[in-house]
Amino acid sequence: HFINIFSLPIIDRLTQQGINFDISGRPKSIYSIWNKMQTKGVPFEEIYDLFAIRLVFDPVPDIPEKNQCWNIYSIITDIYPPKPDRIRDWVSTPKANGYEALHVTVMGPEGRWVEVQIRSRRMDEIAERGFAAHWKYKGMNAQESELDKWIKKIRETLENPQGDALEFLDDFKLNLFASEILVFTPKGEIRNLPKDATALDFAYDIHSQIGNKAIGAKVNYRLEPLNHVLKSGDQVEIITSDKAKPQREWLDFVITAKAKASIKQALKAEARNRLEKGKEMLEERLREMNLHPSSRIFRKLLPAYEVNSKDELYSKIGLGIISLDDLPAILKKNTRNKWIRYWELQFGLRKAERDKESGSAESGNKPDKDAPILLRENTDDQEQSYTIAHCCNPIPGDDVVGYLSPSHTLIVHKAKCPVAIKLLSSQANRIVPAKWTTHKIHSFLVRISLQGIDRFGVFNSITTVISKELNVNIRTINLSSHDGIFEGTIDLYVHNTADLNNLIMNLIKIKGVEKVSRVENTESEAK
Repeated sequence: HFINIFSLPIIDRLTQQGINFDISGRPKSIYSIWNKMQTKGVPFEEIYDLFAIRLVFDPVPDIPEKNQCWNIYSIITDIYPPKPDRIRDWVSTPKANGYEALHVTVMGPEGRWVEVQIRSRRMDEIAERGFAAHWKYKGMNAQESELDKWIKKIRETLENPQGDALEFLDDFKLNLFASEILVFTPKGEIRNLPKDATALDFAYDIHSQIGNKAIGAKVNYRLEPLNHVLKSGDQVEIITSDKAKPQREWLDFVITAKAKASIKQALKAEARNRLEKGKEMLEERLREMNLHPSSRIFRKLLPAYEVNSKDELYSKIGLGIISLDDLPAILKKNTRNKWIRYWELQFGLRKAERDKESGSAESGNKPDKDAPILLRENTDDQEQSYTIAHCCNPIPGDDVVGYLSPSHTLIVHKAKCPVAIKLLSSQANRIVPAKWTTHKIHSFLVRISLQGIDRFGVFNSITTVISKELNVNIRTINLSSHDGIFEGTIDLYVHNTADLNNLIMNLIKIKGVEKVSRVENTESEAK
């Protein structure tokens, strides 16, 4: 009854204007009201669409549908006053899924709010029948719609030769976002992004090369990191650098399919380049020794360099982690061992050794827990095979032990970590020995403590030694001076204890610096 009373003045006015239309209305169900209160976190008084009507009109040719929607809006608001902050203009900026309509909330009779949805016939068919209805009207509007852009993104994902079926399925679902935000480029162009999109998602939405070279962003003229979550109405400018390249950590905070696909593709391309470079370097070195790559040579090199496969060997050579300076010595050593094994077989020593091994196996048919687990640095785009304990933050070079969690994750602790000692006393069967291999790519967060005599320029000398001379990245500086003394801490990234010790030795040489030491236990996350 209320909807009929509300609709009659609108019907009369639109009929007078010669507009052909259909109008329908409905009160919101009790469940829908409750569900909206739960999902939006709003009280009953802030539910403004308890009553809603939908007005679908037949557009007049040669007049833009957008103009006709706003004309009907003007007619309705001449009858009922609108609520300004409840206008939803999806005619000027359609949703990414193709939805177009103009929603307005007005004050109806008896002081009740009513939502009015204004659509053309074409808009209504797309909203009610889905994406397929869009193509019925494709020829009527040559301008690229949001649906066209959405399908274009799906096509780009499909055309990626490096993607697999499961990754595509995950990325496809990411494109089906319902909640979205509108952000602006520096030139005022509007971009549709899903809710909770980051500055890096925005960079990849502009162009994959801009995303790959991004180092930061200016959001509303304020400098922000790439993982900054954007809000509707933000104006975003991406800061790039030719030296920047995609990082695996970016996958942890980007949410759009295009960003994830572009990052994965760049990481795979980088891994392929490393493999090819390492392969060329090894083959060239072998040619200098008049040798050719063979299974026999790889059987010698893989254990010598503590790698599991040829690809890992090539990758680490390409990155400079493995030096080939000792290649002749390794091949020579293994050749000598081959002759030793030959004479052992001749004199039957091999059999005696086998008997001894079988005897020891029978005494306890269990895996050798004394052999340490090698903590390798992954050089490809895969996730690390272990996690760093946050209680002690070990880095390569520290004496460490591993804890096998119930979820089969290897957590690495310092050998003297109080938590590790407690675990050893209560869950000794889960503690395993561990050993670092060479790490030259991934950096680990450490904290150092400094004390000294305050003098003019001492802080500048400290940061110069760290950043410029030793090329170490600083995360946090917390230094203060009082009564002629300075003290504080610096959080920075190093590859291993050798780098850290070298840093400490160089800092202690600075005039005024009296003491530099590593803070053993921090609660910061290592990266």
